[in-house]
Formats: sequence, structure tokens, C-alpha cells
Amino acid sequence: MKKKFHNFLYKLISTRQFPYEVEIIAQDLNIPWAIDISDEGKIYFTERSGSIKVIENGILNQNPLITFDYPFTSQGEGGLMGLVLDPHYSQNHYMYVMHSYSDNNKIYNRVIRLIEKNNSLSIDKILLDQIPGNQFHNGGRIKIGPDKKLYIATGDAQNPNLSQDISSLAGKILRLELSGDIPIDNPFPNSPIYSLGHRNPQGLAWNANNILYSSEHGQSAHDEINIIIPGGNYGWPLVQGYEDSSQITVQKPLVHSQGKTWAPSGIAFINQEFSKDKLLVATLRGQELLVISLNDTGTIVMNIEHFLKNEYGRLREVIQGKDGSIYISTSNRDGRGNPNESDDKIIRLVQKQI
Repeated sequence: MKKKFHNFLYKLISTRQFPYEVEIIAQDLNIPWAIDISDEGKIYFTERSGSIKVIENGILNQNPLITFDYPFTSQGEGGLMGLVLDPHYSQNHYMYVMHSYSDNNKIYNRVIRLIEKNNSLSIDKILLDQIPGNQFHNGGRIKIGPDKKLYIATGDAQNPNLSQDISSLAGKILRLELSGDIPIDNPFPNSPIYSLGHRNPQGLAWNANNILYSSEHGQSAHDEINIIIPGGNYGWPLVQGYEDSSQITVQKPLVHSQGKTWAPSGIAFINQEFSKDKLLVATLRGQELLVISLNDTGTIVMNIEHFLKNEYGRLREVIQGKDGSIYISTSNRDGRGNPNESDDKIIRLVQKQI
């Protein structure tokens, strides 16, 4: 009886702290990777196999807006990954994506600008090409920051030494103008590199004070949430976790998973009153949504809560819509999950009326 009471109390507290109802708005998807939402409320998302689709008025359009073909490739963790809409999408119809492709039996990644017309997308411009890729460790997240610059997370392409190589685009967070030009205030002259020493970053988000955070996969556990500063070196492969180095000045993580494996992917700050200063983290191996509470400056972790643990499997993306709803994609068909008949899904968390 006592155990049942404690279980009930735990559920009650969790519901009060995270008051959302769960709705499944799309299913039978092929590894949805990234989501963005237009001002009109259209939900655009990538499938890692090479398609971009849209949900409009709650209905999934089964016809892709575009399906990539050769030299596009989807192997291992590569394929069609990050997506973000232009801040003026309703006027210029620009969309930015990152995808893998094959050239002379080598895998690369590139960032391109697409343009939408009559519910169809076409390639408008290649912004950044020949980012080192591989079957694993491609990074893949792209976001537009408060400064209206394009930020790109790249993995080490299974070659850890590239992360410390300032001449390589691998194992970095990159920063570009939306035109593809290199910003004049980037930390390394004439280089898109914004930070280095990353292993496999898959999440980017800014808090209300415009501080940039990233999520990163560790080698064996030691997954990280980092605060990204211009020119910062995050240590891989010389260090992991809170380790020091005599060779470089290391930016230590805000928090890391220590001996556990989260495999964090998409991250997002939510601005609802009850959840002020909280960072949501979708986890793949962890199969849960982490809710990280920070202090007022966003530099100290006060608490980590756990939500949806083992309820929907591997979670890849998390974003917040303008109405406050939270959208999450599952990644159970990526070769590492246990998909059910309706996987993969996009899930919406709708705030309960109190």
C-alpha cells in the first residue's frame, strides 16, 4: 500500500511539474530527424531516408515536397538530417537542410538552401560543401541563431583527430551568413568554424539571454550539454567529461552523463511560465526527455527531471511551437531501436488547462 501511494505521489508531482497531454500527430514515418514550424503553423520535417514532408491543419501530406536522389546517400547515421526555415520564410520561401552524399566512394555532408513553390521544393544554392562525413558521427543539426546566422553541428566523421584540426570542418560548430558567406566576426578569420573539439554534436538551442547550448554524444557515456563560446575548444579527443588537458584550454561541459548514456540529440528551451529556464533534451539511448533546470544566468544546473521514460522509445528532436506546444520525433527505425507497427512518430505535448 505504501509503495502504491509513493508511485501515485510521484506521478502527481510529475504531472504538476510538466503539465502536458500527449497527442500523436503523425506516424508510420521513416526516421524523422528535424522539425520546424512556419508562421502559418505548417510543420515541416525531414526523414533521414531523403524526404521532406509537411503536416498542415493536423493532416500529414504523404506526398514529399522533395525526395533527394543521387549523389544523396543514407547510410548508418547519415542521410537527410537538419532542417530550419528562413526567418522570412513566408516571403522568400527559403529552407536550409544538411544532408550526406557520396563522391568517389567517400561520404561528405553539405548544407544547401531550398526554395518552395507550389508545395514543391527545389535546390536553390549550395551554401557549404565537402564537410567530412562517414556512416557515423555526422552531427547534422542546423539552426538559425538570434543573430540571424546559420549554425551547423558537424561530427568527427569517425576520425577523432579532425576535431582538433582547424583546417577541417569536422567535429565543429560552424557559423555562416544565410547567404553562405563567412561572417566577418567569426573567431577564426575567413573560416566558418565557430567552436572545435566536438565528437558528435546533435542539438543546438539558445536561451532567453542568447546563450548558445549544444548536446553532444560521448565516446562511452560522458554525453555532454555544453555552453558554446566563440573559438571555444571542447576537448575531443584529448579529454571528455570534466577532464583537464595540458595541451589546450578546455571548455568544460555544463553537465555530462558521467557513466550513463543519454545519446542526446535535439534540444530546446521552452518559455512557458511554469518551465522558465528549463532546457528540454531528447535522448536516443536514454529513451526519455530530460528537463534540465538552470539558474538565472543559465550557467549552473539546478535539477534534472525525466519524462516519457521508455514510453515512446528513442527520441530524436524536440522543439516548441508558437502556441507553446512541444513537438518530439521518435527514431525507432534507425537500426538501433525496437520499432512497433506505427513507428516512427511525431508527438505533440499540449499544455493542460489548469
